[in-house]
Order: sequence, then structure tokens, then C-alpha cells
Amino acid sequence: MKFLNFLRGETFARGIHPPQNKHTAHTPIRRLPFAPELVVPLSQHIGKAPRPIVQVGQEVVRGQPIAKGEDWLSVPHHAPATGVVEAIELRPSARGPWTESIVIRSYAGATQEDLWGMPRDTSVMDGPEILQAVWDSGLVGLGGAAFPTHAKLMVPKQAKVHTLVVNGCECEPYLTCDHRVMLENTKELILGMQLAMRATGAVRGIVGVEDNKPDAVAAIQSVIDAAHIDSIFVEAVPTKYPQGSEKMLLMALFGVEIPSGALPVSLGMVMNNVGTLAALGQLLPAGQGLTERVVTIAGPGVSRPGDYRVPLGTPISFVLEWAGASAQQSSHAPSACQLVLGGPMMGQAVASLDTPITKGVSGILVFHPEDMADRDGRRTFPCIKCGECVESCPMGLNPSALGMLAAKREYELMGQRYHLGDCFECGCCTYVCPSNIPLVQQFRIAKQVLREKASAL
Repeated sequence: MKFLNFLRGETFARGIHPPQNKHTAHTPIRRLPFAPELVVPLSQHIGKAPRPIVQVGQEVVRGQPIAKGEDWLSVPHHAPATGVVEAIELRPSARGPWTESIVIRSYAGATQEDLWGMPRDTSVMDGPEILQAVWDSGLVGLGGAAFPTHAKLMVPKQAKVHTLVVNGCECEPYLTCDHRVMLENTKELILGMQLAMRATGAVRGIVGVEDNKPDAVAAIQSVIDAAHIDSIFVEAVPTKYPQGSEKMLLMALFGVEIPSGALPVSLGMVMNNVGTLAALGQLLPAGQGLTERVVTIAGPGVSRPGDYRVPLGTPISFVLEWAGASAQQSSHAPSACQLVLGGPMMGQAVASLDTPITKGVSGILVFHPEDMADRDGRRTFPCIKCGECVESCPMGLNPSALGMLAAKREYELMGQRYHLGDCFECGCCTYVCPSNIPLVQQFRIAKQVLREKASAL
């Protein structure tokens, strides 16, 4: 049904329409086997890294807690496979620096059933009990931000939440993991929404899905109708990048704008990703922790693209082998390819195949060098003041001016007068720039410098 349609326009202003390339949208999720060695980084979410509670040489079973959260922004980790803790040491990470990790040697033939957990009757759990259960599960935002889910559902005392908004847009090209979850784990998604609404006090929930996924909209509506739920709705929104940003989706659904520096809770709303709430609806009744996630493996560099249910800690090299990257010609071996974790617009390049899958990895894209040659081979020219970046920026910023200030390292001016903090690094400006200026990369550097200066004070 259309929800508060009279309050909003069709969608947010500006944005872009890159090729979708969602070739894996109609392939069912496949399960990946255990790699011989799984590497669980302690720091794989926003907040303080948890503390290991296992020792080298200790046997663990799948789902057993192996790291304990240290504060309210720190969540536990659970063993992704039954095996033996081989080491607790520094290992490569997607961010670049090596990070402390728990290394588990999985047993050959180990079951993929979680062997740790205690079923709960979620129908009698109140808000605080649900929040504690979410915390215990180690769940973080599976859309990519990896913000601890329990903290996002923890409404400030001075705020009042009336609406739970669920992001099912998945506007990044290539990525289809959320799409498949909406189709295959629909009941878990609706249960997760009901639990999240109870935890936050929301009286209604709405799932926003881009209109290029009509089967997902139909699947969700079918479950809502079958269960006679009158507090949850699903609505198709126009397909446009970056529709999946919380500010853009709220504008498309309700016609409201989140003030600069504010969060959706200031408007009485809480937003979560569909994958996160589907996992919540699956883990809480079983009393289990997060041990795996769905990852899109796509791009011209793989022969078996699709959405895979991957145990956390699985090395990228193992994932690519099963996706068919090693079956390419020798000149296209994984080491010769370019890898991107996440989507092509906001994802990050990864240099080491030893990098493990973490809770925030939604996709692995594999490109041959020749696939990127046209873009990488283009020279960067001075800004010609064409205004394309201004016309595409969904936040209404002036990327051209910000880029010129970044070139002069005027970072404080960028933050104070040109609202650099409102940029969420969607990459629209870089995508449309005819001068091939790496604008979003410059903005990331500027924001990092400002963060370092602020922490030094």
C-alpha cells in the first residue's frame, strides 16, 4: 500500500542512475563450506573491539562465544565453526592495518548447525530483554556500516519513537544479498521487525524497497497479509542511487528531511537494514549468535556469481575459489584481479586475499584489469565548473568547491563553511565528474584529517 503518499514527492532530489548489473538477483542463496582456517578479527564493527575469552589450543563449537563485549558499543563474537583455536594474533584486515584476530582451525566434516544456544520464547520478552538478547547475539548492521544493532535500537530517554523504517533498497550496483534475503527469509524479517518495534516502542513499521524488486515487495506483502498484521507496511520507492541512504529513504517515504547533524530518532524514527532484522528474527528465538552472513559474489572475474551464505572469518581466497575466480585463465588469476568489498560506489578496494569476511561485508566484486582499464587509464584534469557534481549530490553540497579546497588542504574550511560532515561518501560526484577528479577520495582524506585533529585536542 502507499504510505503517507500525500506527504511526499516521488523521491529525493538529485542522485544518479548507474547501470544496475544485478545479474544474481534470481539465483537462490547457496551455502559455502567451512574453510580449513577461519580468521575472526576482534575489531569488525563501530566501537571498541571485544576481549577474547578463549585460549590457544581450546576446542570450540559453532556458535560458542569467543570474545566478550567491553562496553555498550562493543559486541561479542561467536565461533563460526567447530574446531580448535590455533592462534590469537595479528592478521590482515580490510581496513589495511593488521588487527588482532582469533584464528580457528575448523574440523573436517563439522556440521553447519549452530551447536551453542538456548531457544527463547520471544513472545513474552519485553523491550530491555530484547535489547539484551540482541547484544548477546553479536548482531551489527549488515548493510555495511556495522553499527551495533542493540545500540541503534536503544532509544534515548528524551526521545519517543513511533516508526521503524526498514531499508530494503539495496541501491548499490551488483549487490543482491538483501534482495535474496527478502525473498527467502521473509518470515524472519517480519518477526525481526516485530521484535525491534517492541524494543523501540514503535507502533508501526515500514519496509522501503526499490521498485526494481517487485517480487520482494510481493513476498513481504504476502507474509503481512497471511499473518493479518496491520502495523507493518511495505512500499516500493523509485529506483535511484543512493536511495538506500537513511536520509534519502526517509525523504522518499515521508517527505521529511533529517536536519544536519541529527539522526532519524530526532524525528521519532529508527532505521535498520532488512538483512539485519532478518538475522534478528532468526537468531533471537534460537538464542544464538551471529556466525554467518549472506554475501554477493559478482563481477566479470567470477564464473559462478551469486549470493552465498558465508561463515564469518572465511578468507576471501577461499570464497573466490568457490565462486570460480580461480577457474579463469592464468592471466585472470585472483591475484591479478581488482577486488572490491561492498558495492562499486561505496565499497573499498582490498589488496590481500587473506582478508577475512567480517560482519559488515555485503559483497565481493571481482574485476579483470581490462574491465577497469578505461576508468583507471583516464587522466585527471582541472575542474571545468560544469556543475555535474552539484546536480548529482543528494545532500545538496558543492563538491566542486570542496574538491578545490581539498587540493589546497583547507580542511577546516571544508568542515566549517562547506558542510563536509554532511557528505556520506556516496560517490555520485566522482561518478559523474568529466575531469575524472577523485572527489570522494579527497573528502575521505579531509574527514580523516579532521577526525585526527579533533582526537588530538
